[in-house]
Formats: sequence, C-alpha cells, structure tokens
Amino acid sequence: MNLSLLLEMASSALDDRTAVVSGDVSLTYAELDAAARRAAGRFLEMGATGVVFCGTNDVSFPIALFAAGYAGLPFIPLNYRLGVEQLQPLVEANAGAVVIAEVQPVPGADPAFTIDRDDLLDPAFVATTDVELPGFVDPDDVAVLLYTSGTSGTPKAALLRHRHLTAYVIGTVEFAGAEPEQAALVTVPPYHIAGMANLLSNMYAGRRIVYLDAFDAEIWIETIRREGVTQAMVVPTMLARVVMHLEGEPANVPTLRTLSYGGARMPLPVLEKALVMFEGTGFVNAYGLTETSSTIALLGPDDHAAAFAGDPVAKVRLGSVGKLLPGIEAEVRHEDGSILAVGEAGLVFLRGEQISGEYDGGSVIDAEGWFPTRDRGWIDEHDYLFIEGRADDTIIRGGENIAPAEIEDVLRRHPAVTDAAVVGLPDDEWGQSIAAVVVLGTAGSATVDELQSFCREHLRGSKTPERIEFRDELPHTPTGKLLRREVLADLTT
Repeated sequence: MNLSLLLEMASSALDDRTAVVSGDVSLTYAELDAAARRAAGRFLEMGATGVVFCGTNDVSFPIALFAAGYAGLPFIPLNYRLGVEQLQPLVEANAGAVVIAEVQPVPGADPAFTIDRDDLLDPAFVATTDVELPGFVDPDDVAVLLYTSGTSGTPKAALLRHRHLTAYVIGTVEFAGAEPEQAALVTVPPYHIAGMANLLSNMYAGRRIVYLDAFDAEIWIETIRREGVTQAMVVPTMLARVVMHLEGEPANVPTLRTLSYGGARMPLPVLEKALVMFEGTGFVNAYGLTETSSTIALLGPDDHAAAFAGDPVAKVRLGSVGKLLPGIEAEVRHEDGSILAVGEAGLVFLRGEQISGEYDGGSVIDAEGWFPTRDRGWIDEHDYLFIEGRADDTIIRGGENIAPAEIEDVLRRHPAVTDAAVVGLPDDEWGQSIAAVVVLGTAGSATVDELQSFCREHLRGSKTPERIEFRDELPHTPTGKLLRREVLADLTT
C-alpha cells in the first residue's frame, strides 16, 4: 500500500464528490487525482529527486503530495514562516527536488526547478514528452520527509515511509465511510504531521476538506457555519483564541460533530471553557508525534462529557491523552531500562506498524521495535496514558523529578493567569531551582507572593517556583508548542 493508492481508491469510489476546497477553488476526487497524475509526469520529466512544498494551505498541497506519491518521490513540506538563514539550508539539503512555492524566490532553490503553486491547477501543467508513471511504488520507499519543530534545538528530518502512513490511515479510518455532507476544516499547516494526517485520513474517509491558509478565530467560526463543517482540528493556541473571541457566548456551530485538539499540552481552563461554549460537539484529544505518523492515543468524547458532568475520575483523565489506538503498544521505563509498574512515571516507549522512529541520520528503533519518544509519562490502572512532558524538560530538584507541566497547569488555573512556562535553573544547593514565567490577562493582576501561595495550595512545597517573572507573551512555535529553551535563555541572560 502507498499514498497514491489511497487517492486512487477514493477517486474510483467517490469521483464526483468534492474533495478539497480553498477559497473559491474546489476539486472533486476525480479532478484531484487527474491533477496529481499530470504533475507527477511533469516532475519525472524534470528529473526531480523529490518534491519540496513551501506554502500555506490550499488545494495545491494535496495535488503536490499525491503527485509525489504517483512519481515515487519523497514529499518535503517546509515551514514557509522560517527566515532565510533557517529555510535556505533545508532547501539546499534537498537539492534536486522540485520546489513548489507560494512566494518566489525561495532561498537556496534553483529557479529552473521552482514552480508556482498555482501552476499545479493548470491543465497545461503536464509532461511534454511521453512519461510513464511508475506502475509500482514500494511501500518501504520514503513517502514524506518532515522536519520536526525543533523546540529543543535544530530541526531533524523525520522519514515516514509509505507503509507507516498507510498503516495509520487504514488502521483508524473506514474507507469512504463519511456521509456526503461531512466536511473537515483544516488550519494546521502542511509542514506539521497533523496537517498531513488530516489530509490523508479525511480524504480516505471521503470528506470534503476545507482549507484556511491562516488561522483567525472569527474566520474559523464563520467558515464552520458557512461550510457546514462537521469535523475540525486545532492546536491549543488556536482554541485559546477561539475561546477569547467568543467571550463566553455559545459557539453556535450546530453542524460541528467533533473538535479534535493536539500538538501541545492543552491548558485545562481553556478546555473547560470550550466544553461549555461548544455544546453538542464531541471533543477529542489526539496525541502523537511526527515520528509516529500522527496519532497513537485518543481521549474521546465520552471521557470529555463525563468530566464536564462532574465525574471526579473523568476530570483527572482530562489530563491524560487517553488510550492507545489498536495496534499500538506502550511501555514506561526507568532511566536504567527496567519496565515500571502501573502508575509509575518514566520514559515512554512505543511500538507499532505506523511508527517510523527514523531520521535522515538513521533509526532510533531498538532491536525489539521500540521507539523512545523522549516523553515522560505513566499509564494508570485503566490504561489511560498521561504525558508529563519532554524528558529533557524535567526539573531535578534535590533528587526529585518534577514535571514543569504540572506546575504550569496549576498556574494557569489562577484567574489572573492566561499562560505560564516553568523551567529549571542551576542551583548550588538543590541542583536545580524552579522558575516560572507568567502572562497575566488584560483584566487580571497578581503578585509573586500571591502566585506562590496559590501553588502551595495545590502542590507540595518543593514544587512551588522560587522565582516568578512576568512577561507580555511566551515564545511558541506556529503550531503552539512552547519554546522552552527561549524561556530559559531569557531567564539566564
């Protein structure tokens, strides 16, 4: 199985159903398939060794992805928001690849190998010679090369093979199972694994995919109402902006059946407000990594509804990422490699067909097929997976492992706080001390002493930040992940 076969199947079964919409442009499944095949021939005629995509969400994204699949070439979506010094090395690392660009010139790209993304919609964009597409694309070939977000350093190129991505899609989605009126709103960018997974899974299900090229809370709500959107996915910063935009009023989106969130830790106060505003919508927390081909665990609508109804056990589970998907195994290990018991926190390892664990420099999968996520977490007695955060972020104070996320969650529950970040600073006595950077709401106020007292009410004294500073905002990636290294640098310079 390979990516192009997913589209071929959908096109055969749903040829005249609308596949993708962006602004005033829409394509049926048959039109998407035809455009992808035309572009694939042109890429092969050019002698391309890959397909780089540098642009926002629109219909050219799925054309380029599936064209790469039909041509048997790796697809490489790059972060169009990067500056020249960051983007150019990534483009140059993929020399020989055709570059699909929204804005030209692209730093480091050969103009002769650069194509305007709108050209992919032109029926004249075809091979000028007789080019035959590969009759077979090996499932073990690299399908997508995704650069990780680089929250702790230089981005790494994660390799996802056709078999990894198709295992995820086929294992989680019923082919052509969507009703004709179902539509999915996608605002996550193409260079993020969630953007890739949303395209593949919704296309395989047969939904109409509605793209927004940028996120705006008001436009997002209006699009759901206008397009009759039934499914949508957001990262935490997006949902926080939606909640702020609604100002406590109901969302009034009766068609929206499911609202998924992921990509970073969701602040519980934001989630609790959203559950009130989006009455009748099922919430889903999706946890996964670039290296796992997207989602490996889900916390479903029933768990969210039970927590909203006041079930104390379910409220605790709102802090989890839910249960593993079928076919996924997990182990929690001590630093020495021993397997920990239920409820004990340690390093999370995963195994399954959709998990790649492979980078441009080699694989990190061990001999038994386990992938080290570098996340710390634990599994409770009912198989719910709780993620504390990245292992590198753990604060070790007097020999005690302290998860920054636990303290951040408490700080965000203070009525004056809208965001918080916690890091460890070098300390001669304790090894590390706890420092917090806090963002206050426009109408809120709080002192350091008040916030420290608030933490002591909800946490052990050893987890109370010794240092708290205030900032107007915190640094995040475009997809909502906290840039903790920048917070640390701010406090130590």
